[in-house]
Amino acid sequence: MSVEPVVRSATAADAEICRTIDASARVGLSEQRGGAAWLAEHDPLVGDQWIVDATVVTIDDAVVGFLIGRREERSGRGLVYSVDRVYVVAEARELGCGDALIASAMEAAHGCAFFEAVALPGDRETKNLYERAGVTARSIVVSKSLAT
Repeated sequence: MSVEPVVRSATAADAEICRTIDASARVGLSEQRGGAAWLAEHDPLVGDQWIVDATVVTIDDAVVGFLIGRREERSGRGLVYSVDRVYVVAEARELGCGDALIASAMEAAHGCAFFEAVALPGDRETKNLYERAGVTARSIVVSKSLAT
């Protein structure tokens, strides 16, 4: 019997599980290269305003991951679909959940000039997820703290 991930728009009923998944993701990010900087620039999911930009992936009606993305007009680039965050719980990886989320986001990006997302340095799983969908790096941001 195969497992079939299902992607749908997030609802208010999904908010608590998505916040729990986000908290877990944030713990993992804190241990990755570039994670501390990303965490400093991206607040945890609070309230419910983010739900309008979110999709969830389910297995047997259980939410096992989410993606937050939106269409944005960018100067000099036109309409861009930007993925703010995507995460699938470890137990549901390698079942096609991340691929299903990205495919759904690509459909939502129809009519946009670009599809953009971020993968942290060394985060091979996320980089591979994007590359399977044909999304490749266009720049690498390097940084060094000068605080003493």
